[in-house]
Amino acid sequence: MAQLLKRTHMCGVLRAENAGEKVVLNGWIAKQRDKGGIIFADLRDKTGIVQLTFDEGVPEDVFSLAQTLRGEYVIGAAGTVRERSAKNPDLPTGDIEILVEKLVIYSKAETPPIYIKDDDNVDDNLRLKYRYLDLRKLKMQRNLSFRHRIAKVTRDYFDQNGFTEVETPMLVRSTPEGARDYLVPSRVNRGQFYALPQSPQLFKQLLMVGGTDRYIQIVKCFRDEDLRADRQPEFTQIDMEMSFVDVDDVLAIQEGYLATLFREVMGVEIQLPLPRLTWDEAMERYGSDKPDTRFGFELKCLNQIPCVKDTEFMVFRNALDNGGDVRGICIDGGSKAFSRKDIDKLTEQTKAYGAKGVIWIRKEEDGYKSSVNKFFAPEQLAEITEVFDAQAGDLILIVADKPKVVFDSLGFLRRHIAGLLGLLDNKQFNLLWVVDFPMFEMDDEDGTMKAMHHPFTHPKEEDIPMLDTDPLSVKADAYDIVLNGVELGGGSIRIHDSELQAKMFDILGISKEESQKKFGFLLEAFRYGTPPHGGIAYGLDRMVMLLAGESSIREVMAFPKNQNAQCMVSDAPNAVDTAQLAELGIGLCDE
Repeated sequence: MAQLLKRTHMCGVLRAENAGEKVVLNGWIAKQRDKGGIIFADLRDKTGIVQLTFDEGVPEDVFSLAQTLRGEYVIGAAGTVRERSAKNPDLPTGDIEILVEKLVIYSKAETPPIYIKDDDNVDDNLRLKYRYLDLRKLKMQRNLSFRHRIAKVTRDYFDQNGFTEVETPMLVRSTPEGARDYLVPSRVNRGQFYALPQSPQLFKQLLMVGGTDRYIQIVKCFRDEDLRADRQPEFTQIDMEMSFVDVDDVLAIQEGYLATLFREVMGVEIQLPLPRLTWDEAMERYGSDKPDTRFGFELKCLNQIPCVKDTEFMVFRNALDNGGDVRGICIDGGSKAFSRKDIDKLTEQTKAYGAKGVIWIRKEEDGYKSSVNKFFAPEQLAEITEVFDAQAGDLILIVADKPKVVFDSLGFLRRHIAGLLGLLDNKQFNLLWVVDFPMFEMDDEDGTMKAMHHPFTHPKEEDIPMLDTDPLSVKADAYDIVLNGVELGGGSIRIHDSELQAKMFDILGISKEESQKKFGFLLEAFRYGTPPHGGIAYGLDRMVMLLAGESSIREVMAFPKNQNAQCMVSDAPNAVDTAQLAELGIGLCDE
């Protein structure tokens, strides 16, 4: 067994001021270059790379051993830090090198199946299959350390503000929370199943009943749903709940947390209090309840403009007569930036959001060009462009349809176009709250009413009388925190009154028997004295992704699943032995 050289420094921390010091380093060989009478080797650990040098001054056995070094060999090296004659300005340690006096090879390595460098451009599935090699990249180690830093700042802040970290169960009862549960069969209770929690929602409310007062947990959650860049079957939440609070209390604590997080992790001071937009205002101005405010292009409503309200142009007429909207956005300088072909492509992309088409108007120095010139006179086009305060060279894009289609389509267009124009500055952090969400919404598939968040969300006190007369107009004490057009987290004040909770179930068409079956243990607890309470949960993976400047949460998770929810390292999920299934009382059926 090779002798262990006890490390004194990490590779990436050495600088010119360390010249003359005796050091011991451990790590992986990134590259070796044999120049005949001198050998250079780049040594890597999670902090960075430093150059090792072996020349005629080192012991002969050390030089001979250095000649055998290959990529990904794990070694220990003892030597002296000295200034490099040929400095490397692209490397943080580029001013120095280590003149090696002692060398130990701990283990040799075969040629790895992927390159161990940040810009390798390797297929994602190959990266995930050999994730333990992929993790050696400096970028991945930086991301993991960055995630650790965020988690530590989070725990410290909430500890200092009276929160108790409590672990909630991983094997729970299956309850509907908007996605499929992952089910776990019970051997002891044959034919019955646990579910992996989609969130700790019900248990954290029980902790409030139990007098915990302020709860915090960084917790794994599970949802069996289709994947995308910011979604995984198992993900991590920063989850919390507070007793005897209203919306302002919860938001004040969160703003203190976010200010601390950005200061300590990003070196950025954010201005408090954060802006608040009602859900209605966010939709009206931005077409999204996750508005990106780093740029303009705000939506304008054209419904009441005379040339639109009284038009016989069927696209507008049909929308208005069927309770729809006519709205648009104005792109500053967009007339030159987007050709007719570009606009056709944008139009095609909006079809994914239900739009049948996009109407365009170019304002020019000498008049107007548009896709509706034969339906609207120049003075009518002027009337429309005045709503947007459009200037010569601007481009107006209009969608007419059901409100949801209009909002979704224009919300997509404003952010997509901002990206095409280079307006999405990732070094700018625009945080805001969206508050006063609708309590209910209609399900597009079956036409039934459903809770926009969940059935335990408290309606705004002044709207409670409308539960009997106009439930779709009721607003909720719910709130989301949004960063640059992405939801970081969300929460609400919860219902703590049994009669109000029963009314909520009734509106949602959940019978007394069904509510007892699904939520009986929570409702039972509420009978014994429940404090007013509310909370919030952040998506930790998404938060780290955004602050690290990554485009996928897989880049900030150690062992993520691929797009088919498979763990490429361990080959999970996999078939299990029939004896295991028999022990659980489970049989597989052919599809």
